[in-house]
Amino acid sequence: MRTERTATPAPDTTIVVGYTPTPAGEAAVRAAVDEARLRGASLYVVNVSRGDAYVDRNLASRQHLNELQRLLAESGIQHRVVQEVGRGEPSEELLRAVEETNAALVVIGLRHRTPVGKLLLGSTAQQILLDAPCPVLGVKP
Repeated sequence: MRTERTATPAPDTTIVVGYTPTPAGEAAVRAAVDEARLRGASLYVVNVSRGDAYVDRNLASRQHLNELQRLLAESGIQHRVVQEVGRGEPSEELLRAVEETNAALVVIGLRHRTPVGKLLLGSTAQQILLDAPCPVLGVKP
């Protein structure tokens, strides 16, 4: 399932930002807005869920998406918000968005995880850092 919300047409430079309704996700959006202002870029905001759980805290609710839209509209930055459910791993979907938009930058939120946690669950951030064809900005809340 894919949900899109679009503001005005985007300029030539695009920044992709991974959004989750968490402190790390909010920090990523704020940093992406700042970068978009500096670069005169548009934002392509991606919220992803594998769709394989009854409750996914990374999937933004309608309320979260409305708040995100309000923040982006107030920023005056051209943007598109896309929510993907059930298509694949979050890292794969973000990297797909980077390729589709020919992004100049990817912004992701980082959270602290133990080495064992990374080993057992993998690391979306690590996959993006290693495979992105453009610079990656990782921000902490």
